[in-house]
Order: sequence, then structure tokens, then C-alpha cells
Amino acid sequence: MGFFSKIKEGLKKTRKAVVGQIDSMLKSFKKIDEELFEELEELLVMGDVGVPTAEKICDELRTRVKKEGIKDPEEIHRLLEETVSEMLRGGEELDVSTSPSIILVIGVNGVGKTTTIGKLANNLSNQGKKVILAAADTFRAAAIDQLDIWAQRSGCEIVKQNEGSDPAAVVFDAISAAKARKADVIICDTAGRLHNKKHLMDELAKINRIIDRELPDAAKEKLLVLDATTGQNAVNQAEQFREATGITGIVLTKLDGTAKGGVVLAIKEGLGIPVKYIGVGEQIDDLQPFNSDDFAKALFAKTE
Repeated sequence: MGFFSKIKEGLKKTRKAVVGQIDSMLKSFKKIDEELFEELEELLVMGDVGVPTAEKICDELRTRVKKEGIKDPEEIHRLLEETVSEMLRGGEELDVSTSPSIILVIGVNGVGKTTTIGKLANNLSNQGKKVILAAADTFRAAAIDQLDIWAQRSGCEIVKQNEGSDPAAVVFDAISAAKARKADVIICDTAGRLHNKKHLMDELAKINRIIDRELPDAAKEKLLVLDATTGQNAVNQAEQFREATGITGIVLTKLDGTAKGGVVLAIKEGLGIPVKYIGVGEQIDDLQPFNSDDFAKALFAKTE
């Protein structure tokens, strides 16, 4: 299955639930009026786009309809696709411009964080980059073993210590190994949950200090992994982590298993955090770099 086909297939549930309803609604109108925009806004909110973003989309559509003199309600479908693509554009490129570059991967337990790291490592390895994985989620049972399996699958090296070790020490060792072995990218797994939120944030702050001290000039990414099936809860998580640690991008997993793909818009537009990757399946190559044009085109493809 091709690159675009995977995204299109992965967005099938969202397309059917959200875009299918929008298309049905547009067909029921003979003219473009305020009632149409009100119904559209309601459907967008129900599609997990979020109230402020839904309002902004409809305002943009009102402006374009007036400016372009559009009369046919079904033309709204095309305008909607173009508006969504434009809203999602910007910041989606992963910055791995230095050797080594470092990627800190954050997320609560259960979102698919370790699996995402394995798939991302495979993706970067396929681009010819030498990747080292840092098993710094030392608190969750079997997290180190799970990452070890992904290291083998993706052909990457792994730096690890015993369960319960200091996560920051693992990151320090990984940075030392990357320098010695001339690695291109270090990807650090982190704990998804400690016994309280403050402890977790303190641990992440400690890791950040090690990174800043040991790799002051390196390209750094802090990627937050979110589960798309949680909808607006994913937005709340993003907000909390952004405030606590500063996030450079989002990896949105499990898009193929949900009708809540509209949450991409709520995150990008509402929080100003770009989506860098989306997960659209279980296979190792099902983590796709985010492209706003492809996403919008797949989302608004005519429903089957």
C-alpha cells in the first residue's frame, strides 16, 4: 500500500463519521446561509475539532465564500479541505539537522510510546541515519525489554541499565555512546507515569538539564505521543505537558482506530503545537511523517 493510501485508509473512520455527515448536510442546503455555517460548526465540534477551532474554520469559510462569490453549498467541501490543509501547515518537519540530534519522547502509559519510538527509529534508519535508543523509562516493568525488541527489529543500538536506575544517567550514557560511535540521532524513551505528576515532571527536567549540558548545540525535539482515540483528552494532555516541559511536536497514534481524527486540528490550531508524525496502523512502517496537504486530501476524499 502506498504512502497516501495508508493515510487515506487510516482516516477511514474519521472520514465516514465526520466528513460523511458534513457532505450529507451540504446536500440538504440549496443556498449558502448562516444556518449552513451553524450546522457545519456543530458537526466540526462533534468531530473533536474543538469549539474555538470550529469557529475559526467557519469564519474563514464565510470570508472566502463572500470574497469568491460562491453560491453552491457543495463547494464548501473543497473550501473546507483547503482551509484545513492551510491551518495544519507549518512546523511538521522533524529537526535532526545535527549529528548527533536528540529526540526526547514523552507520553503517559498506554498511548503507544515505546512502539512509536521503535517505528521512528526504523523510519530514520531507513533514511540512512545511525540511531541509538536510550531506555530511560526505567520505572515501568518490561519497558526496557520492549525497547530492546524494537532496537533489534529496527537494527539500532540500545543503551540501557537495570530496571529502577536513574533515567538521567541512562540518557547521559546514551549521549556518551552517540559521541563515541558517531551516531546521527539519539531517541530517549521516558517514564510515562511515576507515583505523582510532580515527580514525573522533575525527572523530565533533570533529563533536559543533562541534554542541555552535554549537547548544547544539538538539534533537539521533544515529542509528545498522544492516543487519537481519546479525542479532547489528548488536547488536555498536550496542554499539561506543554506547560511543564515545552513540546516541539506531537506524534498522534491509533488514528486508524478512531473517528476522532479531527483532534489534529484542535492540537495544532488550539495549542500551536505541530503534528510531526501520525500512526495509521500496526506495522513497523505505519508511522507516517505528517503532511498537511496529504492529511486534508485523505480526510476529505469522497466517502466510500
